[in-house]
Amino acid sequence: MRIFHGFDALPRFRHAVATVGSFDGVHRGHRALIEHLISEAKKAGGESVVLTFEPHPRITLGRAEGLVLLTTFEEKAALLEELGVDDLIVIHFDEAFSRLSCREFIEDYLMGKVGAETLVVGFNHRFGHDRVDFSTLSVEGLRIVHVDEERVTGEKVSSTVIRNLLAKGETEEAERLLGHPAKLKI
Repeated sequence: MRIFHGFDALPRFRHAVATVGSFDGVHRGHRALIEHLISEAKKAGGESVVLTFEPHPRITLGRAEGLVLLTTFEEKAALLEELGVDDLIVIHFDEAFSRLSCREFIEDYLMGKVGAETLVVGFNHRFGHDRVDFSTLSVEGLRIVHVDEERVTGEKVSSTVIRNLLAKGETEEAERLLGHPAKLKI
C-alpha cells in the first residue's frame, strides 16, 4: 500500500475508487466499507483509495474530551494494508480544512486532486462543515455507492460502542465487534 501525506504530490490514480473517514479501530463496520471499496475498484479496473485524517477531526474541532483512539496511525495503516487497500492519503485535519464545504472537498480535492470516479460511503456518512448527507447528494461525474450499516449478531458496530465496551472491561465483546484483537486497553 502506498501512503501519501496531503494532496500536493499525488500520482494520477487509475480509475480511483475512494472512501473518506477516520477509520479509528478499522472495525467490522469499516471492514465492510473497505470490502465494498476494493470490490468496486476491481470492477472498475482501478485503485482503491482511502482518505483519512490526522489528527482525528474531534481533536481539531475541540470535541475530543474523553476521546481515546482505538488505534495509532501506524496500526490503522497496517490494518488497511492487510485488507488490501491500494493507496492511503493522510489529510492533515486543521482549522482551514475543517471549514471546507462538502462540495468544495468533493470538487477540489476528491475529484480534482485524487481523480475519484467513484465514492464509497457508509450509511450515515456526512462531511464538510455543512454536514451534507450523501443519500441526498448528486455530483456530476462522481458515482456514489452507499454501504448499509454493519451489525454483528444484531449489534451496531461503531468506534464509540467499542470504546465503551473496552472502558467497561468487556474486551472479548469489543474484539468481536473489532474483528481483530484490541490493541488498546482502556
